[in-house]
Amino acid sequence: MRIDQIAVGDLEDVSQLFSRYRQFYGEPDEPLACQRFLNSRLQGNEAILFGAWQDTTLVGFTQLYPSFSSVAMQRVWILNDLFVDEHARRQGVGKALLNRAVAFAEQTHAARLVLCTGVENKAAKTLYESEGWRLHEAYDYYVFPPEVT
Repeated sequence: MRIDQIAVGDLEDVSQLFSRYRQFYGEPDEPLACQRFLNSRLQGNEAILFGAWQDTTLVGFTQLYPSFSSVAMQRVWILNDLFVDEHARRQGVGKALLNRAVAFAEQTHAARLVLCTGVENKAAKTLYESEGWRLHEAYDYYVFPPEVT
């Protein structure tokens, strides 16, 4: 397995995985809309994507969005998406992607890397906690409008 940064040339493959990721969260299969969305993020330097390849097949990805901490006066990366194709799960792909995101945050001298996941996503929570992430209990997370998922 290799982990590399995803480039515009990888859009077709990553868009298919991105669509399956969205389906996991109850969204419809929209590979072309996914491709446009990801292309816009990459072209605008609005996200960093890393992919996991087994031979020549893309089997997982993670997407990081930049933000900043005013208190720390440093960059913060938001690990917004992490997905491993069903047939490649339990093979260390998620762990490798997560570790690549951590290394990238360190390379860019970020104050921290943050993520959120569904309360019932036990597999993801187990992975994060096994890699040293901890649930931050000092802050409450709010959304507006309230219907946002």
